[in-house]
Amino acid sequence: MANEEDDPIIQEIDVFLARSLLEKLYLFQYPIRPASMTYDDVTHLSAKIKPKQQKVELEMAIDTLNPNYCRSKGEQIALNVDGTCTDETSTYSSKLMDKQTFCSSQAASNVSRYAAAVYKKGELHLTPLHGILQLRPSFTYLDKADAKHREREAANEGGDSSQDEAEDDVKQITVRFSRPETEQARQRRVQSYEFLQKRQAEEHWIHLHYYGLKDSRSEHERQYLFSQGHGLAENTELIKSPSEYLMMLMPPSVEEENDKPMAPSNVLSMAQLRTLPLADQIKILMKNVKVMPFANLMSLLGSGTDSTAVLRCIQQVAMLVQGNWVVKSDVLYPKDTSSPHSGVPAEVLCRGRDFVMWKFTQDRWVVRKEVAAVTKLCPEDVKDFLEHMSVARINKGWEFMLPYDEDFVKKHPDIVQRQHMLWMGIQAKLEKVYNLLKEHLTPKKQEAQSAHPLLVSGEQRVNMAKAKVKQNYGQLEKEFQKQKAEMKSSDTSAKMDVSNIRIKEEPVSDEEPMDTSAYEGMNNGIVNGLHAEEDSTDALNGHLPGGCIDRVAQELKAFVSSTFKKQFVLTLSELKRLFNLHLASLPPGHTLFSGISDKMLQDMVLDTGCKQILVPFPPQTAASPDELKVYALWEAGDTYDQHRQVLLEIFSKNYRVRRNVIQNQLSQECGEDLNKQEVDRVLKDCCVSYGGMWYLKGTVQS
Repeated sequence: MANEEDDPIIQEIDVFLARSLLEKLYLFQYPIRPASMTYDDVTHLSAKIKPKQQKVELEMAIDTLNPNYCRSKGEQIALNVDGTCTDETSTYSSKLMDKQTFCSSQAASNVSRYAAAVYKKGELHLTPLHGILQLRPSFTYLDKADAKHREREAANEGGDSSQDEAEDDVKQITVRFSRPETEQARQRRVQSYEFLQKRQAEEHWIHLHYYGLKDSRSEHERQYLFSQGHGLAENTELIKSPSEYLMMLMPPSVEEENDKPMAPSNVLSMAQLRTLPLADQIKILMKNVKVMPFANLMSLLGSGTDSTAVLRCIQQVAMLVQGNWVVKSDVLYPKDTSSPHSGVPAEVLCRGRDFVMWKFTQDRWVVRKEVAAVTKLCPEDVKDFLEHMSVARINKGWEFMLPYDEDFVKKHPDIVQRQHMLWMGIQAKLEKVYNLLKEHLTPKKQEAQSAHPLLVSGEQRVNMAKAKVKQNYGQLEKEFQKQKAEMKSSDTSAKMDVSNIRIKEEPVSDEEPMDTSAYEGMNNGIVNGLHAEEDSTDALNGHLPGGCIDRVAQELKAFVSSTFKKQFVLTLSELKRLFNLHLASLPPGHTLFSGISDKMLQDMVLDTGCKQILVPFPPQTAASPDELKVYALWEAGDTYDQHRQVLLEIFSKNYRVRRNVIQNQLSQECGEDLNKQEVDRVLKDCCVSYGGMWYLKGTVQS
């Protein structure tokens, strides 16, 4: 009582609820502008609104006569956005950035607690707000400037893409029939960003007329902020008991309860998770993680959790694979659901995924094609199965994502045995459903699930390689003896005395011999492609009989000639790469294994009618010496020889050239107007396009 007497009521204010502007009143905020700098005196050019989305756009003029306005920048921005032409679609008709657009965003999704208040003559009039919008400058004009820039670049390139367009005239079309959309797929589509953007674009703008702060129409509208009638019948909402009034002021937070998920899904709240029963916790964790070691599962469940109870629950929702727990298929694909990719029912998906899990109990590696061939499911479904529990390795297949958990297998042999029996039952079902053959049932590496993965040391690998060489040695020896007999019969004069052998001295060159180390394994026990025996003098010091040398030259010439007729222009680096690929396709003991140096290869290129093009590379180039040597076929014997020669002359003076320069030069030198197809043909033979410029093949620096 004493406190109430010390704090007496000095005034009572009547509160009225105004309804005239109900669902029409918005509060605008300008968060990047200080309150002292309002837009009240700024000329508003236009305004528009999307009522359903509560989206507003205001267009305001910029004072171009202000001393702080940079006129040159304004002209440059207008030029970038609209270009040189002026029409109705231009953003800045005055060729100067003289306006800016403000676009709104919702500051709060629930504004039922907010109202605008006006105090007048001892009365407080409240009008509920329909929305609180924050307006910020919009920079969509920059997107338009970028689009103009890309158009100008495309125009500068001219017909650079015409070569590709000519090739893409005929395309194979794959016809696909849309599958029936599942409920899950529909929900994902409705929640997608593209769908929301499409729905927002469907609502049309409503154009408004803006009235200034001191305009008579604005003054008239402000009168609607006052309650039109003071009778009690119009303000029954404010006649409440104290408890009801407090409830209106501070209603319960319904929004948070509605937004709260029923159970954790993709992002788990550990606080929420631990309020659930143990079985539900394990099921939710396994459904999200898919594969987990038992030790990790125990750490997620928190301290004090009984491991025996966890083991009992985990076996209800997961299977043991290589000592780790993998979620069961029927947990991921419940009954009466279907695949989002193919529409296949859950029962078929479970069988296919069980087959993948069973394969991983046999081996650490699984081949995707084998799974698809057995299960007859679409590639997307098979990929989903594999991504649940494995990782793709290039040129190897799919490897189980977790290492073998030997600790769990040793600690819980009874669980391992029980799981093994379950897998035996699953295997029997899979054999009946898929008619599995022996090759599917027998693992590639015979190892029990409890066995540790096989580790091979470096020394063991070397010994295995040596043993393999000895096995193949006999076959290589027979082939060599046969080849040697043929050479002796064709050229008996090839025999020479060891004492008369002269060591060939090749001229000293800075060039290193071509690296063919990748193919040394093919020539075990062979010197320069031929076997070296104690009593044989045919291959000493790298010399070959005359007939064999001619054969090497013929083979090399045939390779170089056919390669340049296909490619027309090659760097030495690319030619060596193609030659190494050619060597890899040849049988062991072929004459080209006799050792081909860089000098021999370059000499043969020049002998076949090719010329070296001295391309003026830029000084800062990072190209290797082999990439700087460019060779081109000078005469192919067709009608385009002259055109190619003119093109090569152009690139002997320029590192890169525009298409219009090439076309003009060809027209001048050849004395005729070439059509687009002919120019495309010449450019396709010798050049590549990059960034609107043309380069000789192999000279574009990455």
